[in-house]
Amino acid sequence: MIKAIFFDFDGVIVESTDIKTEAFARLFEPEGANVVKKVVAYHIGNMGVSRFDKFRFIYKEILHRELNDNEFDMLCKKFACLVVNAVIDAPYVKGAKEFLERESAAYAFFVVSATPQDEIVDIVRRRGLAGLFKFVYGAPLTKSEAVRRTLREENILPGNTVYVGDAMSDYLAAKDNGVKFIARINENKEIFAGIDCLKIADLSGLTPLLASL
Repeated sequence: MIKAIFFDFDGVIVESTDIKTEAFARLFEPEGANVVKKVVAYHIGNMGVSRFDKFRFIYKEILHRELNDNEFDMLCKKFACLVVNAVIDAPYVKGAKEFLERESAAYAFFVVSATPQDEIVDIVRRRGLAGLFKFVYGAPLTKSEAVRRTLREENILPGNTVYVGDAMSDYLAAKDNGVKFIARINENKEIFAGIDCLKIADLSGLTPLLASL
C-alpha cells in the first residue's frame, strides 16, 4: 500500500519547465547564439540537475573560462529574478492541484526539487500549497539524498512509496532508494523511451493508478 509520495515540482505539479529553459537562454544571450544553443541543449538534456551544477558545467565545458564566486552569485540572483514570479504564476499540470487537495489526508506528500531550498519553499508557500506537503526539499541536497533522508527519518518502507517525476534525475533518485517511479510524460518522451516504468500524461488519473500499486 502506498503511504508516501515524492513529487518533483517543475513539470509535475506546475507547467514551468519552459520557464527555466527560457531563463537559461536569456542569461547567456550576451555570449552569442551558438553558446545559447549549447546551453539550452545541455539544460534540456539534464533536467532535474541543480542550476548550481549547471552554471559550473557551462563555464567549464562551454565557455571555457573560470567561474569566480562573484559571477556565480550574480548568475544565481539573475536566474531567480527571471523565474520565481513566473513559476508562481504558472498553470498547474492537469489534475495536480485537485489531487493534492483531495488526497492530502490519505498520503504523506514531499516535494523533491533541484530548485534552491529557500526558493522552492517560498514558491510552494506563495502558491498556497505549503500545508499539503510534509516537507519540501531543494538544492544543494540531491534528490537521491532527499528521498533517503525521508525514508529514514519518517520510518517509511521504500515499497510503500512512489516518486512522480519527469526527469532522469527523478528516476535515478527513486531507483537508488528502491522506490516505485511514475514518469510524467510531456515533451520528455525520448528520455523515458527505454525505461520500464509507469507513465502518465498528467495527474488527473493518478488516484486510480496509485490504488493499483
